[in-house]
Amino acid sequence: MADRQSRPASRTPMTLRTEVRREDGEVIRDIVSSTGLFRPDEISIAVELLEERLRAGLAGGYHFIFAEREGRVLGYCCYGPVPLTLHSYDLYWIAVRKEAQGTGIGKILLERSETAIGELGGRKIYIETSSKEMYRKTRRFYERCGYLAEATLREFYSPGDDKVIYVKSIADKKEVGKL
Repeated sequence: MADRQSRPASRTPMTLRTEVRREDGEVIRDIVSSTGLFRPDEISIAVELLEERLRAGLAGGYHFIFAEREGRVLGYCCYGPVPLTLHSYDLYWIAVRKEAQGTGIGKILLERSETAIGELGGRKIYIETSSKEMYRKTRRFYERCGYLAEATLREFYSPGDDKVIYVKSIADKKEVGKL
């Protein structure tokens, strides 16, 4: 799958994989760290989700997609069903290496996760992020991809740091006609 808006140096086809590997823990740590957005405890949580997937398999509820080019993982996402719901999914993580941001990789990962969630019977996708200024580009990305800010929980993460919850409804095209 080639990225039409890629920088000239990134014309090599990108591949996506859903298979998880033990070494992906360090890859995830490196990618999430490279963004400069996350605290060490948050980075550890990103790696823990992969470790849970390796331990429990799909029964653990975590699904991954990795975007690779020339054997190097440039970004990844992690999603899973929201416990105690029938058709709701969380997008837990989506991160692209700092040097690869703005090349369309995040959009490809998000679109592929939406497709996969739909194939699993998902109808709504929820994404949580911070209201801090440093996350402004992240929030705009979600909005450009059709997500709506449905709720803001004031000072959720810390004083002055609200949680913004985005949601997008997805439905099989056959079902849209029935609504």
